[in-house]
Amino acid sequence: MRNLCCLILLLFALSSAPPLRAADPEDKVVGLLDGLLFFATNDKVSEVTEEMQEAAATLDPKLMADLRLRLAKAFPEQKNYQLLGRHTQNVLQQYESWVVPSKDLCLKIDSRGPTADNGIKLHVQLWQEKKVLVKCDAVLKPANPVFIGGPNWRGGRLVFVVVQK
Repeated sequence: MRNLCCLILLLFALSSAPPLRAADPEDKVVGLLDGLLFFATNDKVSEVTEEMQEAAATLDPKLMADLRLRLAKAFPEQKNYQLLGRHTQNVLQQYESWVVPSKDLCLKIDSRGPTADNGIKLHVQLWQEKKVLVKCDAVLKPANPVFIGGPNWRGGRLVFVVVQK
């Protein structure tokens, strides 16, 4: 599975996200999640942008520490993990939701309903420009974020993390 995600994200190139759909007041929210885009590298990140500082400042320090430990286990070839972007999004029961932590990467989320243990069954689509690169089903649980290893980029690699709030 990890190799498949890496292969899928190797197709990823910097591009704009597809247009977002405005939520209807009638939409039922079935969950809330964060989409986090990390840059994993062995070097210190030399250029920290205002957006990167803002994304990191708004994330719970305990969650950030936990995610860094999990990233180190999932991607042991890298030592430093810099948060590049973050997007908090409601998951809607009847309509798609978009997780856009940066203008370069986005996920379309369709809810398949809740699980018995407070998780959410999801149908996920990874988008590049106006193209779907991959479709998959996943179960997102509060204590179990989903990690997607990305391509090599600027001397490191991109990693997408989805966390249920």
